[in-house]
Amino acid sequence: MKPRLTDYLACPDCAGDLRLDPSQERDGEEILRGTLACVGCARRYPIEGGVPRLLPTGVDALAVEVAEGFGWEWNRFDELRPQYRKQFLDWISPISPGDFAGKIVVEGGCGKGRHTAIVASFGAQEVLSVDLGSAVEVAYRNTRHLPQVHIIQGDITHLPLKRCADLAFSIGVLHHMPDPRVGFRALAGKVRPGGRVAVWVYGHEGNEWIVDFVNPVRKRVTSRMPRGLLFHLSWPLALLVAGSAKGVYRPLSRGPGRALQQRLPSADFLSYIADFPVREIHTIVFDQLVTPVAFYLRQEEVAAWFAEPRFTEVAIMWHNRNSWRGHATVNG
Repeated sequence: MKPRLTDYLACPDCAGDLRLDPSQERDGEEILRGTLACVGCARRYPIEGGVPRLLPTGVDALAVEVAEGFGWEWNRFDELRPQYRKQFLDWISPISPGDFAGKIVVEGGCGKGRHTAIVASFGAQEVLSVDLGSAVEVAYRNTRHLPQVHIIQGDITHLPLKRCADLAFSIGVLHHMPDPRVGFRALAGKVRPGGRVAVWVYGHEGNEWIVDFVNPVRKRVTSRMPRGLLFHLSWPLALLVAGSAKGVYRPLSRGPGRALQQRLPSADFLSYIADFPVREIHTIVFDQLVTPVAFYLRQEEVAAWFAEPRFTEVAIMWHNRNSWRGHATVNG
């Protein structure tokens, strides 16, 4: 943790300012171990492994279970790939790299830090990235060398931040929360007037086969498995998905067979991921099966999030015919 992070932090329980205790273990600028004390309610929060642990009182047990499943995943699939840049820009469009330059950026749910590092490369002034689970360990390892990045362990529904963001985003996280709309409102609440909020979530439209067939298996079976066992069992499925994407969907998309390809399930998505290595596709398959919570949201549900008067310049767009991306300017 860098000392200047305290300029942006707030107690997740009472929203009071946080102050660093004098006793600290440092490595250069980085505070590896120490304590943050709230000047309001007097709660004390540890800094461990370079990450401030700012969890509110009474974190939802289901949210913790979800976060730990993904934490297990990201600590094993910890690499950062060059393909992530294009994927991130597709998810965040029409926001572009220039929109991050010089901005205070808040990321709701950072996982292994893949988007954190990309936003830093766009010239953000500060990137404040929050995750609930043990993914913060790998995110910190992946981004510690970046001077403007701050990794924080916290709950999106009680973000331990002041209202400081010029731009706040959440990619692939809100649909795994017990109440996605609560998470969205909390994230948007950290955006300063005139700033922007952007999200990407699973869509119901285009994913009906997942909702009908995969979801019941995930809820009743795979999310309850030991994660190590699921890791191995999901490998053959990953090979099947990768083979279909690379051997069927991508060739058809480039030739006269495109009309047929477009009638196949998840055509745009499977063609899109065909360029990823098989290990990355394994990540995608495991990701779909490990979590006890996954909402597939209809367009009207996402639109309702942005229906409040404080949001203007709202845009909600269909992506890969299986997901929704939305963004708006936050006023007031």
